[in-house]
Amino acid sequence: MGETTMRFKHAAMAAALVLVALISQPARSEVNEIRITYQPGIIYLPVVVMRHEKMIEQAAAKAGVPGFKASYSIFGGGGAATDALLSGNVDVVTTGVSNMLLLWDRTKGGVKGFASSSATPMWLISTDPKVKTLADLTSADRIAVPTVKISSQAILLQMAARKLYGDDQFARLDQYTTTLGHPDAMAALGSGGSGLNGHFSGSPFQQQEAKLPGAHVVITSTEILGGPLSNAVYFGMTKFHDENPKTVAIFLEAARAAQDFIAAHPREACAIYAEMSGDKTSLDGLTAMITQPDMFYNLIPVGTMATALHMADTHVLKTRPTSWKDYFFADIYQQPGN
Repeated sequence: MGETTMRFKHAAMAAALVLVALISQPARSEVNEIRITYQPGIIYLPVVVMRHEKMIEQAAAKAGVPGFKASYSIFGGGGAATDALLSGNVDVVTTGVSNMLLLWDRTKGGVKGFASSSATPMWLISTDPKVKTLADLTSADRIAVPTVKISSQAILLQMAARKLYGDDQFARLDQYTTTLGHPDAMAALGSGGSGLNGHFSGSPFQQQEAKLPGAHVVITSTEILGGPLSNAVYFGMTKFHDENPKTVAIFLEAARAAQDFIAAHPREACAIYAEMSGDKTSLDGLTAMITQPDMFYNLIPVGTMATALHMADTHVLKTRPTSWKDYFFADIYQQPGN
């Protein structure tokens, strides 16, 4: 893990130099506002910090673009956010890599990734004492995921099903899933009367749910993949990227600044998150979540090709990528992504 972390630090330094060079380019006639989406959860901490600290506005001012605005929208799931992107109502979506890959494929490269936002472990929590493994699931079980079949959690369940039952049975666990945003799913799981007895989510929801009576971890994303996954990525339209290179550079500089802030001031970042989200988890608890060894806030995409190849194998993607660079913009090609 130490070697991986050091590699991330070196890559981040190289990225910073490239971003400075991009921002220094002569100003063009570009947009004067960037519209960004994110979802509830500490997975999206870089966007929360970016918003609270006005890092985009600061990066724009340093780049000689005064009066530049950043606006933010919170969506319950990736599906609604991607609809807003395609309809032209937002510029940057922050959500799971599977949503980005689907749009990249459907638009034939008209949508691509700007960078990773975070790579954080995700847990499948069940309150059914009989469900110790995925093989124990029955028709009585109902698992909440952000978007059935497409969200990172839904794709992870398909990958796990392939390992358990064979490649042709990848969709075998889909029947147990239902679409529900993380806050609503946590509330339903805690109520005990909703019929929901499972939730595949992320921090801080999974840690809070693990304290429920009878709740336990069935499987984690790390166990399924054998490593980390960039489960929140920034992506947008290729047209917007190409027509607004200075704006994109400003955004990436702000994203890098947010991640540097989190690394240097994790407790303060968590205090910002608690203030912005209303999360009642203790500051110590939130800080422990974001400083665990397998939780990364970094621009480097990790684990995305495993998701992409699964989606191609199961014919969700018509185009089979050969590299993560196929579906990310060149701005971060110097980084050792996957």
